[in-house]
Amino acid sequence: MKSRRKWLYSLSWMLLAGSSLPAFATEDKALIEQGKQMYDQNCSMCHQPDAIGKPGFAPSLTNPEFLSLASDQFLMGTIRDGRIGTGMPPFAHLGKPQVAGIVAFLRSHAKLPDRAAQVEDMPSAHGDLSSGKKLYADICSTCHGVSGDGYLSGGTGTAIGKEGFLGKVSDGFVRETVKKGRSNTRMRGFQGADGLANLSDREIDDVIVYLRSLSQKQGG
Repeated sequence: MKSRRKWLYSLSWMLLAGSSLPAFATEDKALIEQGKQMYDQNCSMCHQPDAIGKPGFAPSLTNPEFLSLASDQFLMGTIRDGRIGTGMPPFAHLGKPQVAGIVAFLRSHAKLPDRAAQVEDMPSAHGDLSSGKKLYADICSTCHGVSGDGYLSGGTGTAIGKEGFLGKVSDGFVRETVKKGRSNTRMRGFQGADGLANLSDREIDDVIVYLRSLSQKQGG
């Protein structure tokens, strides 16, 4: 028990310093179990007990592609701050070790290699705003809403035009999600022969540039 408290104390300081979770965090059974308890108490009502989410209400948090792309900082920041203008409230009352436990619990469902660092290092998007606006209206707005409001506008997709999302994700995260989609969800890929639309890399960057402009309109 003493060593357990010491480990959590060290983890808390690492998180306060802005460091990533240690590589062995998701292998710590006690931390995962603690995280499951925190998840059940705080998250399962919306994201469902198995964290698979509910279309049109809350996204899946155990989707393989999502966990492969999302960094620990993204997950922890979203839990802590919530997403203003959506149904996701902040959970700032949870301590950092408790949030770390939830992240470890989610990570325990991972089935694909962790690509978060690689995705974070991808270059920023540069493209044509008007092209991105048209592509978004034609392809993305049906699910994510005309202004990226997501579920609140009656769509089946999340709010990708809000600062709560755009302020935490890299362009690489958005780019890879658009390209490959997310299995077992309504988010299909938009590149390649199997994509809903075979968008070029440039067209995807155009969409990202447009999304960033939505955030700027909000004062983000």
